[in-house]
Amino acid sequence: MQTKISIVGITSFCTYLCTYFLNLSMENAEQYLAVVAVLWLDGIFGIWAGVKREGFRTYKALKITKSTFVWLAILTVILMIEKGFSGTGWLSEVIIVPFMILQLISALKNASMAGLIKMELLNKILDHIDKHKGLRS
Repeated sequence: MQTKISIVGITSFCTYLCTYFLNLSMENAEQYLAVVAVLWLDGIFGIWAGVKREGFRTYKALKITKSTFVWLAILTVILMIEKGFSGTGWLSEVIIVPFMILQLISALKNASMAGLIKMELLNKILDHIDKHKGLRS
């Protein structure tokens, strides 16, 4: 009898957690997909550029998966804080958006190093991002 009650309690707790995280991820699916898309875009271009320079490195390719899980965990914690405390709805924008911008710039550089974007076009794009620094000569 005691074992059945313990199993039901553990199962109920696990069901609650899974349901909570399912609802959290479905309510914010765009944010999760954006983080995954930006990381994998940068990673694929990085692998492509790396293969051209030094050959394929498995440990570097696996870093994409590791960083994806780390940033998804960070996003999950941020969203839990936003949901739990009123007035903190700005957290994901303040923390995640700058990261995504840096990753997009990294993806552009990796695409250029892979030969997918010409260096002149990349310099024009970067000059438009950093207008305050002036144009490259």
